[in-house]
Amino acid sequence: MKMRFRLPFFVFVLGVTVLIPGVGARAADDNWPQWRGPLGTGVAPTANPPTKWGETENVKWKVKLPGHGNSTPIVWDQFVFIQTAMPSSEAEAARADAGADGAPVLPALLQDRPLPRGGPGGFGGGAAPTEKYQFVLLCLDRGTGKTLWRKVVREEVPHEGHHRDHGYASYSPVTDGKLIFAYFGSRGLHCYDMQGTLKWEKDFGRMQTKMGFGEGSSAALHGDVLVIDWDHEGDDFIVALDKTTGKELWRTPRDEETTWSTPLVIEHNGAAQVVVNATRKVRSYDLKTGKQLWEVGGMTANAIPSPVAADGLVYVTSGFRGAALLAIDPGRRGELTGTDAIKWSYSKGTPYVPSPLLYEGKIYVFSGNNAVLTCFDAKTGKVLIDSKRVEDLEGVYASPVGAAGRVYMVGRNGTTVVAKNGAPLEVLASNPLDDRIDASPAPVGKELFLRGQQYLYCIAEK
Repeated sequence: MKMRFRLPFFVFVLGVTVLIPGVGARAADDNWPQWRGPLGTGVAPTANPPTKWGETENVKWKVKLPGHGNSTPIVWDQFVFIQTAMPSSEAEAARADAGADGAPVLPALLQDRPLPRGGPGGFGGGAAPTEKYQFVLLCLDRGTGKTLWRKVVREEVPHEGHHRDHGYASYSPVTDGKLIFAYFGSRGLHCYDMQGTLKWEKDFGRMQTKMGFGEGSSAALHGDVLVIDWDHEGDDFIVALDKTTGKELWRTPRDEETTWSTPLVIEHNGAAQVVVNATRKVRSYDLKTGKQLWEVGGMTANAIPSPVAADGLVYVTSGFRGAALLAIDPGRRGELTGTDAIKWSYSKGTPYVPSPLLYEGKIYVFSGNNAVLTCFDAKTGKVLIDSKRVEDLEGVYASPVGAAGRVYMVGRNGTTVVAKNGAPLEVLASNPLDDRIDASPAPVGKELFLRGQQYLYCIAEK
């Protein structure tokens, strides 16, 4: 993820500060500027979206999206930003077949794709394509869904394939209301202003991902500093860049397998650090220098969920071929595995793809990619909801979000279940849509943005 600068804003909570990347408190809270929202926890502190909706109820607008992508919508004031990717031939066909309002028509390839059921969905990535793809940043009008501008940030033949549920646009962009950063991994990092004018771009090389599964670790931003974690099956590193120029500030080597988790920037005792969840080690780095501060083992293979932090603890999870949840004291230094820096842990029913939700002292996780929910007291690890099946959801890739005292959980079948924040699980509504949904939702103001395989929905009471 990424963004731009006004004055850094810090949310102080008993020693740990989740950093809102370079924006004022009110501006950040009222928008969804990055992956996992303004606090990095999955919570929209000022949002109050609807509880109930359907295809014919409380849909403000619904627009077809070109191409394919699983990244979350990013919302700032009147703008909605989406990253997508498509074969160049499909991009040309979509332009030629655009409707009267200029909206692109979804290629048949995506319309006809069946919904995968359960598990990771395969044992490796597909073959590398032979034709060029367009990697696109879209800016839509929040009020109508109309495309305001469209930028092809790169057009090239991808060097490897991807997981069948994945695609080439799983990175989420990030904004501070002045700049928008579109990161596409092997296709580079691209900085635009809000009118779509390119400011700078940076290339980092080509990733070779584990089993050809594809890429997806978004960038993180704090103040003037962008952070990118580059873990793949080659030489790994974490790098910090000046967001206004793209100049590299520091680069630290890493020894990891492919990582899909997005880094989290926190502040502890007045100093910013970057926490990265990964298979071999969870590690933290000094934001100013790139020096490693601490590390801890214990994650499972294919670490995907992003860390969350509040009240003096950092929480990391993984759930492929095992289960792990660790609550870590980020004030310690060095090797922390097996020490009392691990305040509590849990080893069953943790998520493979979805990131956790940390909401008012409670942490919510799904089991694997299944609609089985567990909720903990975040401070003590006490189980509040124990492996409860969430009816109506068929598989889960999207990360849950919190707003207005409610938890929003989206299934791969396009249904969103809304529950009260707290235990026991109390379901308020079940809201089916016709599209399939793997992307995480974005609650902003009185609206909820849901990105499906075909459509982008703006949910709002009429």
